[in-house]
Amino acid sequence: MIIIVSGLPRSGTSLMMQMLKAGGMEVLTDNIRKADEDNPKGYYEFEPVKKTREDPSWLNRAEGKVVKMVSMLLYDLPSDRQYKIIFMKRRMAEVLASQARMLERQGKHRTEEDDRKIGRLFEEHLAEIEEWLAQQKNMEVLYISYNDIISDPLANAQKINRFLGNHLDIEKMSAVVDPALYRQRVSSPTT
Repeated sequence: MIIIVSGLPRSGTSLMMQMLKAGGMEVLTDNIRKADEDNPKGYYEFEPVKKTREDPSWLNRAEGKVVKMVSMLLYDLPSDRQYKIIFMKRRMAEVLASQARMLERQGKHRTEEDDRKIGRLFEEHLAEIEEWLAQQKNMEVLYISYNDIISDPLANAQKINRFLGNHLDIEKMSAVVDPALYRQRVSSPTT
């Protein structure tokens, strides 16, 4: 079994990787992308994931481990393996605000119109990928809300632990959650 943490960029995937590592799972990462102001505890990325369609051989090293994969790349996973996917969800306005802040730090800027277009594309993608995932016989999916993790880390750690076979340290998992890093808050649960 290969464990995949997925979702949109800036949806809480790095936090989930931190939680799983703290809980006792081995993470597959190369540490090429270093921690920075946007992800002070690290990104937990693994570069070969980006080229899965051309070369899925990295999956041989992923058995029994957890790896992060942006949701757009899930389609590239070979169907001859079994996957458990923890799919991170976050309020769209927060995803967009977090991305905008990260781009600002890089000297790039987006307009409100850009954000509206990107938000629509992301919403369409999420609807499509959720429908596709529901049809995959080799994939089990657990949807986890970043916002719920922040408000109740222990309950969400228990849910994740059950999904992954009840062998994780949920106390250590929930201790990783740092509400001070929840910086792009949007109060409306509908956005």
